[in-house]
Amino acid sequence: MSILLWFCCILLSSVTVTRTNSITDEDAAQGYLAEHNSTAEEVYYTATVAAWNFNTNLTDYNNEVMINESIKASEFDLLSRGEVEKYNWTSFSSDTKRQLEKIYYIGSSALEDDDLLRYNQVLSEMETIYSTATVCEEDDPHTCYYLEPGLTEVMANERDYNRLVWAWNGWRNSTGPHMKDLYEEFVDLANQAALENDQPDMGAYWRSWYEVDDLESDVLALWKDLLPLYEQLHAFVRGRLARHYGEEYVSQKGGIPAHLLGNMWAQQWNNILDLVTPYPDKPTIDVTDEMNRQGYDVDRMFSISEEFFVSLGLKATPDEFWEYSMLTKPDDGRDVVCHASAWDFSNRKDFRIKMCTEVNMEDLLTIHHEMGHIQYYLQYKHQPVIYRGGANPGFHEAVGDVLALSVSTPEHLHEIGLLEEVVDDYETDINFLMSMALEKIAFLPFGLLMDLWRWEVFEGKVTKENYNERWWQLRNEYQGVVPPVPRSDLRMDFDPGSKYHIPANTPYIRYFVSFVIQFQFHEALCKAANNTRELHRCDIYRSHEAGQLLSDMLSLGESLPWPEAMQRITGKEEMDVAPLIQYFQPLIDWLKDMNEKEGNTVGWDNHWRPPADEWIEPFCAANGGRGDCDQLCTDLGDSFSCSCFDGYMLDNDLLTCIDIDECMEDVCDKICFNEEGSFHCACPAGEILDGDGVTCLSDQIADEALAEDFLTKYNDMAQGVYFAQVLTEWDYNTDVANVEKQNQMLEQSLITSAFEQEARTNASKFDRSDFEYDTNRQLEKLLYIGSSALEDEEELQKYNELQAEMETIYSVAKVCELDDENTCYPLEPDLVNVMATERDYERLLWAWNGWRDATGPYMIESYEEFVELSNKAAEANDQDDMGAYWRSWYEVDNLEADVMQLWGQIRPLYVELHTYVRRRLSQVYGQENVDLDGAIPAHLLGNMWAQSWGNIIDLVVPYPDKPSIDVTDALVEQNYTAIKIFELTDQFFIDLGMEAVPDSFWTDSMLEKPDDREVVCHASAWDFYNGKDFRVKQCTEPTMDHLITAHHEMGHIQYFLQYKDKPVVYRDGANPGFHEAVGDVMALSVSTPEHLSKIGLLDNIQENDYETDINFLMSMALEKVAFLPFGLIIDLWRWRVFSGDYTPDNYNDKWWDLRLEYQGVAPPTARHGGDFDPGAKYHVPANVPYIRYFVSHVIQFQFHKAACNAANVTRPLHRCDIDGSEAAGRLLSDMLMKGSSVPWPEAMEAMTGTREMDAEALFEYFQPLYEWLKLQNDENGDNRGWDKAWRPPEYLSTGKATMSSSMLLFLSLYVSIVLFNH
Repeated sequence: MSILLWFCCILLSSVTVTRTNSITDEDAAQGYLAEHNSTAEEVYYTATVAAWNFNTNLTDYNNEVMINESIKASEFDLLSRGEVEKYNWTSFSSDTKRQLEKIYYIGSSALEDDDLLRYNQVLSEMETIYSTATVCEEDDPHTCYYLEPGLTEVMANERDYNRLVWAWNGWRNSTGPHMKDLYEEFVDLANQAALENDQPDMGAYWRSWYEVDDLESDVLALWKDLLPLYEQLHAFVRGRLARHYGEEYVSQKGGIPAHLLGNMWAQQWNNILDLVTPYPDKPTIDVTDEMNRQGYDVDRMFSISEEFFVSLGLKATPDEFWEYSMLTKPDDGRDVVCHASAWDFSNRKDFRIKMCTEVNMEDLLTIHHEMGHIQYYLQYKHQPVIYRGGANPGFHEAVGDVLALSVSTPEHLHEIGLLEEVVDDYETDINFLMSMALEKIAFLPFGLLMDLWRWEVFEGKVTKENYNERWWQLRNEYQGVVPPVPRSDLRMDFDPGSKYHIPANTPYIRYFVSFVIQFQFHEALCKAANNTRELHRCDIYRSHEAGQLLSDMLSLGESLPWPEAMQRITGKEEMDVAPLIQYFQPLIDWLKDMNEKEGNTVGWDNHWRPPADEWIEPFCAANGGRGDCDQLCTDLGDSFSCSCFDGYMLDNDLLTCIDIDECMEDVCDKICFNEEGSFHCACPAGEILDGDGVTCLSDQIADEALAEDFLTKYNDMAQGVYFAQVLTEWDYNTDVANVEKQNQMLEQSLITSAFEQEARTNASKFDRSDFEYDTNRQLEKLLYIGSSALEDEEELQKYNELQAEMETIYSVAKVCELDDENTCYPLEPDLVNVMATERDYERLLWAWNGWRDATGPYMIESYEEFVELSNKAAEANDQDDMGAYWRSWYEVDNLEADVMQLWGQIRPLYVELHTYVRRRLSQVYGQENVDLDGAIPAHLLGNMWAQSWGNIIDLVVPYPDKPSIDVTDALVEQNYTAIKIFELTDQFFIDLGMEAVPDSFWTDSMLEKPDDREVVCHASAWDFYNGKDFRVKQCTEPTMDHLITAHHEMGHIQYFLQYKDKPVVYRDGANPGFHEAVGDVMALSVSTPEHLSKIGLLDNIQENDYETDINFLMSMALEKVAFLPFGLIIDLWRWRVFSGDYTPDNYNDKWWDLRLEYQGVAPPTARHGGDFDPGAKYHVPANVPYIRYFVSHVIQFQFHKAACNAANVTRPLHRCDIDGSEAAGRLLSDMLMKGSSVPWPEAMEAMTGTREMDAEALFEYFQPLYEWLKLQNDENGDNRGWDKAWRPPEYLSTGKATMSSSMLLFLSLYVSIVLFNH
């Protein structure tokens, strides 16, 4: 099935349109058409995304979003219709006229707003009923099955008559009756829409798409020619089924019981091939067993189909197809629409398939069918939106099936290794043709009668009172099938609703047309491929000539009437059954002969029914099951009794039902309103209606059970909403220059914010004063929703735009060579490598200065506005400013005082390290550049931000003749790749008895920088909130720094894995610093010489060697201790920005004041008023709070000490390696799995035995180095601390490295695009 959504593909009516408006300028019309096409792509894309999200996650929320987006698309269609009405196109060229006419006819979009909303709601309700229906075992109501794969497999494989009745009957009872009233309402709305499109009813509107005078006569004429073939097949199959089930159940002269044909709707019969194979001793071509034997999976099945199209010289599917399609049924508890469908997202690059694929031959052929739709999309994507459809709807369905005709041949199955040998004899040929006939010929009457029934319904010839009766009349007349048990409109049966295309409102005659014309296409393509075999053995695989012929037709889309497209490929303009007859001629002859030999009656008695006690004509049969009753009729054998629906009672005549005025009976607590057949209650101001719909309660709900129910529902919905949010953020971060993906992210952010606002509103309705601690904590977390609390949608949208804009500026920035603006470098890996490895003062200055000039100045104005909006959000979260809101996450009275107390503990160690490093750098760069009493120039510390100094270990190593633990060279020599680094990291966690990452981590993560697009390289770990999708994004290089970073990010992943079963509000660290610490705890073990030696990256470690120990501790201090003041000052600066203490005119001055005061580093060049150096650090434009990293760098040593104690390690703390200790792993897991369900002091106590953050463990780790540093600094006579007034000699220079003109142009265009699109 192709998703040709109403709002996307509005097809041509056969009525000629004449408008009275006077614009006759065709150039103006063509200008409008170009504008319409551009806007339509955006509108339809958004609507299709919403429809996809609903179909792949059937939640009320997604349903609401889909309906809203569909309405927006309909509004666009209606506006477009108004625009084209302005033109008098009678003298326009045929192409311009055709496009305008297609825009004029807009299907359901022509409805008035309220009717359109209801139309979409009814469709959605019916589709949800269908997609969520289950059938339960008769003796076990807790064991239930969805249609796919459960009931579908029963119908295909079961051979027990009664078991098949259970599945067949159960599915119809679970679907149709629940939507029958809805369908009646839908028909009325659909017909209103048809009238607005100049057609008498919706059936006529559908038929108008085929641009012929009388489609119904045309298809019935085709059927007349096909009926003899179908009757022969029916007679033979019925005879074989009678042998198997007995003539009591299968009459040799009657219709076939519909549940015995291997398919829920008896539409195709190939699943009963085992019962009807002409020559059982000869091979059949069902290769399902062989596919399973060879270990086929879904990806391989789709790849085989893809390869077939490519072999013809046709287009390959884009990467988005493989990334976004839903090719298997999700196992995460989501309800989805399993019915296979192909989707065109109208943006010329996003095409997807939704299919709950199973490994069998039937699904392999279905894949080719759906991939045919995708190929059609790819071929006509260059056409205007209005032409992106099949030449007629049947063309679209035929394309994949044409390929499947080749794929089904024994020759092709042998070619791709699924059939061991091709047996070329008559009997094998008949077996093959029988298998094809069970799929193709058996389908034809079903493909016809579906819309014959709907056309009569839309026309008013069939009403709700006889929906089901007429359905089975047509099925008996055309298909020769009968229901196995009584079906009746009396019981509200609605068996058409058990077929997806009825509730989904997908016209079906296209499939009948497709099953005819695909053989015309097949014959033409076989001729183009110079095939000399019989038509049923033709395989066009690898024929570029056939591919070119097909491509020429597909690329037309619906830009021409379909007879012209048919002429292009077949040489004739008519639909013709002759090629189909030719294909099956050997089987036709065989069937005639066999039926005559076996005495099989051709045709069927329309009155025969299978045995069933209920096949007695009810007394109430008249008037659609009501007899003489007004509403309900009960048959009593020789009489009847009447009754009424709820809300009515029998009048004195015992036939008529009259309304009950329930309000006379005091049914409501406070206020009652009577309605026809019902009533509703209301409450006075200040009270709300209870869940019983009757009782009035205070606005504040004190019922904890209701709160728990709300939280359960919230959790279910939140997982879907946050999955969608994180997915769009991932897509943007891994393609950051893609404005379209940014727009998708921004749009989803608004949806997420709306969801959070609604959750907040609902959570605030509860009086939590007497609730249990856990319920209270969950509700409280829902009240504080960050930026989502911005109630003004424009402000919220602007907030998201500003953040995305700043992040994009950061991520696409490059620094160009001073003498060659065409040679430019991104931050990662190029500039990062310069800062890490370069030792030339001026070259470092170029990189350092250039990065700041390429980032901060372009975002400073945005950041000022961002701060204002952030503070508005904070106030909406009951905090004075955003800094206070961030600090509130730590659940302590005064976080700033706490971290300053920790800094007081740590500062002596940092000052000793700073003093020592400064002297060594002075020796390298000279005292004129590094003063022994001054701050250190910020560009000399091996890192773009001087946040960690590990890259200058070669300059400051205490004992150069002793081994270093920088294993970068070893990683390179041993050919470590990104995958190998992460596999090593994953194994470390596994050896602790912790969770391994799921398979999807390896397929979906971005572990290396792509060559083909800009990405946010900053390493990060991602939780997609569905309990199974966790990813890392990192531009990994084979360096020790990245090895450690990998452990850090995998620590986040491990945290995600441990708390994935918690409610969504608890899926976070005990405090933000906990999350950052977990991976670093592992890195403390991984960094030890012992561990690096164990994994083969370090040779010749020396036990108990003091100098080697000091070298190791120095390398660790350059990473851990050097970072601490930087980890502190970023948020000290932001807290004061948010509080208003720092203002835009002194942002940069205050930034450097803090860096001088706490870090003792100075800018190497003068910084100016327009500079914004905080923006050169990712976490500022990305708005990631940073104090968590300071906290992490303290508590990781507390965790490390506790884990070492659990592992019974007796070595000094800095040489402890917990690798392989399941006891340490259990201790850590016990803390991680709590998530944020308890305040962090409780989690800390569970791990460490103390409730406080404390730097004592950090000091214990570095104690040997601390003593050594004091001794060295004393011997050198160096002053501790730094002169804040000293500046490097370059400081007065005003020279700046610049971005290239092309980069400047990109940024200006980028901002313009963002503003234009929003």
